[in-house]
Amino acid sequence: MRRSISYTEPKVAFAGETKTWKFIYTPANDLPKGARLKFDLGSKGRGFDWERPQTNVKNKKNLIWLETPGKKRIEAIEVSTRDTKLPHYQFTLPGDIKAGEEVAIYLGTPDKAGTQKKGSRAQSYTVRRRPFKLYIDAKGKGEYKESETFYIDVKGNALHSIRIIVPSIVNKNQRFDVIVRFEDPFGNLTGNAPEGTLIEFSYERLRESINWKLFVPETGFINLPNLYFNEPGVYKIQLKNLATNETFSSCPIKCFSCTDRQLYWGNFHGESVLYDAGQNIESCLRHIRDEEALQFFSTSSFESEVETPASIWKGISSHVAEFNEDDRFTTFLGMQWAGAPEAEGLRQIVYTKDSKPIFRKKESKSNNLKKIYNSHTSKDFFSIPTFTMGSETFYDFENFAPDYEKVVEIYNAWGSSECTKAEGNPRPISTKSKKGMKEKAEGSIRKALNKNLRFGFVAGGLDDRGVFQDLFDSKQVQYSPGLTAILATNHSRDGLIQALNKKSCYATTGPRIITEIEIAGAPMGSELNTKVKPGLAYNRHITGYAVGTAPIKEIFIIRNGKPFHTFTPKNDTFEFAHDDDQPLDKVALKLKGDRPPFVYYYIRVEQEDGHLAWTSPIWVDL
Repeated sequence: MRRSISYTEPKVAFAGETKTWKFIYTPANDLPKGARLKFDLGSKGRGFDWERPQTNVKNKKNLIWLETPGKKRIEAIEVSTRDTKLPHYQFTLPGDIKAGEEVAIYLGTPDKAGTQKKGSRAQSYTVRRRPFKLYIDAKGKGEYKESETFYIDVKGNALHSIRIIVPSIVNKNQRFDVIVRFEDPFGNLTGNAPEGTLIEFSYERLRESINWKLFVPETGFINLPNLYFNEPGVYKIQLKNLATNETFSSCPIKCFSCTDRQLYWGNFHGESVLYDAGQNIESCLRHIRDEEALQFFSTSSFESEVETPASIWKGISSHVAEFNEDDRFTTFLGMQWAGAPEAEGLRQIVYTKDSKPIFRKKESKSNNLKKIYNSHTSKDFFSIPTFTMGSETFYDFENFAPDYEKVVEIYNAWGSSECTKAEGNPRPISTKSKKGMKEKAEGSIRKALNKNLRFGFVAGGLDDRGVFQDLFDSKQVQYSPGLTAILATNHSRDGLIQALNKKSCYATTGPRIITEIEIAGAPMGSELNTKVKPGLAYNRHITGYAVGTAPIKEIFIIRNGKPFHTFTPKNDTFEFAHDDDQPLDKVALKLKGDRPPFVYYYIRVEQEDGHLAWTSPIWVDL
C-alpha cells in the first residue's frame, strides 16, 4: 500500500536563523481539484517563536505560499481556530494532484538572492523534531480528516557567550564543580564554534597548578570538577575565548573559613516563559533545572479548574515528585489561591509533601483561608502572601497567620510591595494607562512590620496567569523576574523548609547578589531581646556584607521602616559595620497589648545597574 510522504528542506535550522523553508508533501491518493490543505505553524505568537508569515504574494518578504507540481504558486488564506491564537494557513488546489506527485509549502521568500534578509525567521530556542502540521480535506468541504507532520531540528546558533554556573558560598578547601555553558545569542547550548576555538580558564587567586585550555564540546557544556580555594575571599571564575579575546566571568563566589550554611537559589512563585508549567510540566522542570540552573522550584498554578483541571494537577504532582532530588534540585508542589482583596489577598501555597489535593475555592472546606488553615497544620504547607500591594490583590495583614505565613513575597516581576513610590520604592507597582494594577498602600510590607508582624522575604518571578493574565500584554510596568536565596545547612526539602522557618532567606530582582546582615552575631531572621542580651538596650552592633554582580551604588540599613544609615561602596564588594547606639527605649516601636516594644532592621542593596536585594529582618525586643 502506498503511503504519503512528508519531509522538510533543510531538515535542520539554527535558532533565530532567517531562511526559506520548504515542506514537501507527497499524497498517497489522488487529490481532486478544490481539495484543501491547511498548514499549522505550531507557533504561539511569542517573540521567540517561529516568525508569523504574511500571505500577500506581491510582498516577497516572510511569505507563505504553496507550489503545485506544475510550479504554480497558490496564495494562502488565513483561517482562525479555536485552539490557538494564530491562524492556520489554507490552500485550495486549482487542479488535480496525482498520487506520488509533490506539493511544496514554502516559508520565506521566492527571491533566492535575498533569503537571509527576506526569509522567515526560525524560533530562537532549540528543540529536537519541531513539528509542523498539515491537515488534508480531500473533498474541500471543511472536513479535515487526515493530517501529516513535518519536523525540523532547531539547533543552537553560532557561539556568542559563555555562562559559568558556580556555587555562591563555599568553605576554604571545599571542593566544588563548575558547569560551563557555551551559548548562542539566545542562550541556547551550542557547539557551533570555529574549528580550533580554545577557551582559557583563569583567575589570579586560584592555585597556581591550574592552567587549562578547553575546547568547545559538541554538547555545548562541560563540567569542571574538584575546584577549591585556599583562602577566604570573593572570587569569580573567568574564561577567555582566545579566538575573540572576550572574557566571561561567573557570578561571585564568597569563600568562608568555615560556615555550615550554603546558599541555594530558586523560586516559589513564577512561570517559565518558554514552557507552560501545567501542560508541559516535564519540559518546564528540565528547563528550570538545567537551563536556568536553579536549585529549588515550586509550581504555582492557580486553583481554577479551567487552568488546572484534575488531570493537569495529577501530572504536575507526579512530575514534581519524580524531579525532586536531594543535593541537586528540590521541587515543591504548589498552587495559587486568590481570596478577597484586603482580608485575604493572594497566596502561594507550597506543600511540604508530595501528591496533595489542590484547594478549590468552590469547595466548602477550602472556600476561605481560615477554613484551610483550621483544617491543616503548619507542617502540611506554608502560605506566602504575594503581590500584597497590588490594587486587586492587596492584603492588609489584619488576619496574618504567623504559623503558616513564615515568609512574604516582597518583589515579583510586576513590582515591589516593600513600600509606596512616595516612600522611596525603586520598583513600584504601576501602570501607564488607567487600567491595570496600581499600588495600594494598605498592603505595604513595611506597614505590616511596623505592626510587629514577623516574616522573612522571598521574591517571585514572572507570572501571566490568573489575576496577572491581563497585565502581560497591557501597559502595566514590567520588571525583571526575581529570585529567592535560601541559606540552609543542606540541600533538601526538609533543609530548605527549616531555613524558611528561621527566615534565613532573602530576595533579589534576579541577579545572584550575595548579602547578609547580623546584629550581635545573630543572622537575618533572628529575634533578639534585652533580657538575654542586656547590652542591646544601649547598642546594636550591625555587621554584614554585600557582593554584587555589578558595582554597588548604595546599601540602606532600614530601621523601623525608614532608612537609618546608608553606605555608598562604588565597587562590587563591601563589608560594613555600624553601631546603633541610640537607647532602645527611645527608638523602639510601642504597640498596644502585652508585647514588648521592639525595633527591626533589614538592608536593601542597590546596584548601579538598578538591581536590588532585600535581606530578611532582624528583630530586637526591649
